[in-house]
Amino acid sequence: MHTGGEEEQERSSGKCSQKCRNLFVVESVCVAWFSIEFLVRFLHTQSKLEFARGPLNIIDAVAILPFYVSLLDLRSGPVGDTEDGTGKSTLDKLGLILRVMRALRILYIMRLARHSLGLKTLGLTIQRSVTDFGLLLLFVCVAVTLFSPLIHLAESELAPHAAKSPMVSFSSIPASYWWSIITVTTVGYGDMVPRSVPGQVVALILILSGILLLSFPSTSIFHTFQHTYSEMKEENNWLWKEERGHELASEAEESLRERDSWPDNCPERDILPRLITL
Repeated sequence: MHTGGEEEQERSSGKCSQKCRNLFVVESVCVAWFSIEFLVRFLHTQSKLEFARGPLNIIDAVAILPFYVSLLDLRSGPVGDTEDGTGKSTLDKLGLILRVMRALRILYIMRLARHSLGLKTLGLTIQRSVTDFGLLLLFVCVAVTLFSPLIHLAESELAPHAAKSPMVSFSSIPASYWWSIITVTTVGYGDMVPRSVPGQVVALILILSGILLLSFPSTSIFHTFQHTYSEMKEENNWLWKEERGHELASEAEESLRERDSWPDNCPERDILPRLITL
């Protein structure tokens, strides 16, 4: 990431060192390889629509696209000076969007999901646990909606002197949403802290409620992951055995054809013991 920042500064200044050129060459070769591989898979697939809907294929396209957009940006020349009233030109804003898109190159790592049993299991678990994640989100929303007015009431109404502290900003119910979210998820950044006794009681109840609310869906998601991992592992073993069976069948057919081509006076060798041994 540090090297990427230096490269961006050199490109924006119109200069490019030898290291910048080397990085550009390496990136160009990698993107060209990924682009050719992506295009070949697209041309050889039977259903183009199903290919376009595939999550991994979408990730590949999103990861490759920023490179070609950056090439168009480099060919467009220096950034213009026309401002739109906000202190930045339109090309400046496009350049900012481009830098954000370049960060999507980290999605190349997601290509490992094609060859990783763990990543494929994780993706399938998320897909199967959509209901559990929705239930978890519902629990969090209910807790936030319930405890935000309580903490606002406890800090601003029951203990108004505590609300005057510079570290406390429970000035309204919407302002208390942030505190409720980080408390129910047991994160606790410490930027908003209840100072009054009623507020601390509300915080304690919310923390305990958050532990219980997060534990129920998490247990279901864990069991789903465990079941999915066992299922995919058995499927991989079955595919390996099937592939091995096809190889043995091909070897057997080849041996039979070779034996049929022998002369009649040639002693025959039975291949059955060999197949049983394998």
